[in-house]
Amino acid sequence: MINKVRHRVLNLSLGDAELRLLRVFASVVQHGGFSAAQSALGMTQATISTHMRHLEERLSLRLCSRGRGGFLLTDEGRLVYDAALELFGSLEKFQSRIGEAQGELTGNLSFGTVDAMITNRDLDLQGALAAFHRAAPRVHLEIDVAAPQVLHQGLLNGSYQIVLMPSVGSVTPHFRAQPVFSEVQKLYCAEGHALFALPDAELTDDRLSAQPFAGRTYMLNETICGVNFTWAAATPHMEGTLLLLLSGAYIGFLPDHYADEWVRTGRLRVLAPERMVFEDMFHIAYPRNKPSRAAETLAQTITESVRRPH
Repeated sequence: MINKVRHRVLNLSLGDAELRLLRVFASVVQHGGFSAAQSALGMTQATISTHMRHLEERLSLRLCSRGRGGFLLTDEGRLVYDAALELFGSLEKFQSRIGEAQGELTGNLSFGTVDAMITNRDLDLQGALAAFHRAAPRVHLEIDVAAPQVLHQGLLNGSYQIVLMPSVGSVTPHFRAQPVFSEVQKLYCAEGHALFALPDAELTDDRLSAQPFAGRTYMLNETICGVNFTWAAATPHMEGTLLLLLSGAYIGFLPDHYADEWVRTGRLRVLAPERMVFEDMFHIAYPRNKPSRAAETLAQTITESVRRPH
């Protein structure tokens, strides 16, 4: 099969159009399907489908299947995906080295982060991005907001050159991981929920564990703060958790900075904050061996943008 793929690709010329199609394909694979890749690509499913069809026609290969079983790569699709990642990595290295030879930072930098960063009081990420642009105005920065497990996988397969995320212990042997800040998470419910008006003294572990719980997919069924919650819904994103809480049907954890506005307006209530609280340590992670200067520069601007307590 490999020889067949190589034979078909021999006559393929790679220009901007082909690279764009390959990047769409890679994003679809990384997000696990057309629908999940819409936000990252800024495209509708129909547009993504058209791009995929054009790529398959250019390569004369069937890359994936879609059906009741979900999105599945063919064997040839897996081969093309792996080759595309190698190609992207080579292009990034080429652009970076040429820029360094010219004494300036150039090329593309793919940066991944989790959601709900704008309201974070401990990190001025917007300021970090502004400082990065001043330091490297010719670098094309690509930002993707994704779940921690997607960021982790993307870091391993090379689709991200640098990420900001919690819980990176499993990648530290191969990547530099710099602690940046600690995020406080507390338990909340919305107005109209059965627990909303109860005093904290009555919020026993048994009472909390009996409520439908909305948690994060990367913490599925974990015991949190000593409570075995009744997992009734799961989402990888803070906004998804907030939507579930505002429905009035669930309790769940949110970063305190993300929930504050809703607490002030009376839409959310924090539950037993002295007991139901934990911290997530966030890290910047990027390759340990030969990281790009652009990645190191962004890491520096992020660490310098941490808001220190007065």
